[in-house]
Amino acid sequence: MNTKGSEALLERAQRIIPGGVNSPVRAFRSVGGTPRFIERGEGCRIYDVDGNAYIDYVGSWGPLILGHRFGPVMEAIRSVLEVGTSFGAPTEREIELAEEIRAAVPSMEMVRLVNSGTEATMSALRVARGFTGRALTVKFEGCYHGHVDSLLVKAGSGMATLGIADTAGVPAGFAETTLALPYNSVEALEASFGSHGDQIAAVIVEPVVGNMGCVPPQPGYLQAMRELCTKHSALLIFDEVMTGFRVSFGGAQELYGIKPDLSTFGKVIGGGLPIGAYGGRADVMSHVAPSGNIYQAGTLSGNPLAVSAGLAMLRHLRAHPEVYRQISSAAERICAAAPEGVTANRVGSMFTYFFGSGPVKDWETAKVADTARFKSFFHHMLELGVYLPPSQFEAAFVGAAHDEEAVETTVDAIRAWKG
Repeated sequence: MNTKGSEALLERAQRIIPGGVNSPVRAFRSVGGTPRFIERGEGCRIYDVDGNAYIDYVGSWGPLILGHRFGPVMEAIRSVLEVGTSFGAPTEREIELAEEIRAAVPSMEMVRLVNSGTEATMSALRVARGFTGRALTVKFEGCYHGHVDSLLVKAGSGMATLGIADTAGVPAGFAETTLALPYNSVEALEASFGSHGDQIAAVIVEPVVGNMGCVPPQPGYLQAMRELCTKHSALLIFDEVMTGFRVSFGGAQELYGIKPDLSTFGKVIGGGLPIGAYGGRADVMSHVAPSGNIYQAGTLSGNPLAVSAGLAMLRHLRAHPEVYRQISSAAERICAAAPEGVTANRVGSMFTYFFGSGPVKDWETAKVADTARFKSFFHHMLELGVYLPPSQFEAAFVGAAHDEEAVETTVDAIRAWKG
């Protein structure tokens, strides 16, 4: 496969951009080789600067449920270009998107739009601390909630990919406000509340983890979390940046029947454009400025381009619930083709191949995966035109544009691997 164009761009990028990329996992550091510089996307495929085509299972890290350049989304963006791209003032579209989110996710009684998933989780934590008057946050090993200082503790995702335990630049005092517990352990959560119950402002969790690979909750785990938070007057925050509108239209909270106090969403609500949102109980969100004294702001929050693209995508998904059956079925077929000695974890259209034969239910069981074997598999698939996340510790995503031909090609490529 010719990669001369990508190689030249990487060399050029490394002279001006740290590592040559603007987000670490794009660098292919854990798998080696040259990251592909993408020129365009169409449907379920992306095309690099050398003209190579790939079936895309990254999908901009999840939000492109309807594929690249989906017609109604593109038309919505074009319509906004006719009137302006940013105003720094409220628009009717912002209200419409908030109403659309609330209709799909009933726990979101009030919604505040922001600019990214990181900004959403940062803001939700501030609201939780301000509302409860407490300082401590509980998170879980291997869960990533954006590059918020206090949450970069055993954070999975790119940090796991690069082997960074805890990042430099985070003051110890910030990290000390976070209690990191093993995911899927009710006992660890009970013990933490037993020791710090009156100090814990919030428990934040990826209800289905996607940032140590796809790891689903054990039966009863999220229910126990909900009960403990209620008992100790702590807020439960679902980080649905990855699972929102992905594992079901109402997110993981609809799938598992759990009502969090606050939720966070990312680029999925903008059809893949940069946007985020947090929200939840009205009595909590009413403390956010200008209604209350918990300050949060953003010049580009509710950007018309992202809001309009998101409205087009969410309205299509609401009108076509069969999309979820389609993408879940396709992911199930891909997981059924997993090579021998590989554990395939899946929730709906999210999945991960863990290169080890044991069950994966937390960071301890995820991190023992054979990364050298994953590397071999990744490059085999890439050479056959299948683009997977370039890390053992990231989830892959199936979208509605993955048609029969794409899925069959993918399965055939998997079966051709001799690793």
